[in-house]
Order: sequence, then structure tokens, then C-alpha cells
Amino acid sequence: MNQSIINTEIKPFSATAFHKGEFVPVTEQDMLGKWSVVFFYPADFTFVCPTELGDMADHYEKLQAMGVEVYSVSTDTHFTHKAWHDASDTINKIQYPMIGDPTGAITRNFGVMIEEDGLALRGTFVINPEGQIKVSEVHDLGIGRSAAELVRKIQAAQYVATHDGEVCPAAWQPGAETLAPSLDLVGKI
Repeated sequence: MNQSIINTEIKPFSATAFHKGEFVPVTEQDMLGKWSVVFFYPADFTFVCPTELGDMADHYEKLQAMGVEVYSVSTDTHFTHKAWHDASDTINKIQYPMIGDPTGAITRNFGVMIEEDGLALRGTFVINPEGQIKVSEVHDLGIGRSAAELVRKIQAAQYVATHDGEVCPAAWQPGAETLAPSLDLVGKI
């Protein structure tokens, strides 16, 4: 049985990312002090992956305005990320760091490695400024994710982090009513 990684701290790592036309070092320290999304996908030059990464690129400006940095990760190298960026109009619009994890160390740290294939499952993790994992979602390879739904989950996580004693109900949207768990609510919802 897998133990949940919710509320655990991200493990140390060191990698190279392709970001804005350059190769840059990235560690877990880069994720501290702000909200972060670590977005695992199986491989560059595939089929569902570019639709997901393009969707994330379309929502990147909104995420940045929310104080969130996005890091995509696959077991490809940073060189492969650059080649894909140069070859695909969809991937060319990406402005967030694309981390190469050819050893699979980061992918294993988050528990999304498919060992027999050397690929990552579609794992999405939201990390708070203190480095704790607050959202964990893992999909099978054939099921694409929605960046719009991820934005909503981050908004809920940020709200809960700044409103002690309140929780966000299902499908909560910013501005909607929240709940304050108490004995008075038991059996009334």
C-alpha cells in the first residue's frame, strides 16, 4: 500500500531545465517561498503530452499572477526538451521550466515512475511556499489533465492556507461560500 505524500516536504534534487531558450539548474530550493506545480508527463514527442503542456502554457499567465511557478518534468533530457520546443508550435509557446530527469530520481521522489518503462505517470503536485505537497493527482497514461481544474484546486489551497479554520467544499470557486467545520455542522450538510 502506498503512503500518501500529502503534507510531506519535497525531497532534495538537482536537475537541469530548458527554460526560455537556456539550460538552467533547478533544485527543490527553487520551489520554496512561492507556490509551485510539479507536472510530470511520460515523454516528449508523444500525443497526449503536448496537449497537456500546451493547456498548461495557456494558463501559465494566470498561474503566475497567482504567485505560482510551474515545472514540467519527464524522464527525457533537457536537450530533448529543447529539440521538442524547437520542433513543435504547441511546445514552443511554453514559458515555464521543462526539467529533464533522465535518471528518474525526481520522478521516483514523487512516486510516479513506471519502472519497467522508465517513464513517469501523469502526476500533478501542488507545493506550498514551505515546500509541503498540498495536492497530489496521478492519472493513467491515456487520461489527459485540465489546467483550468488545476487552477481551481490551487485557488482553494491558497484560500485554505490563508483562512485558518475554513475549508472549501466541492467545486468551490473564489468568492463562493466556504465552510467552518464545527459541531453545529455535523449532519446538516
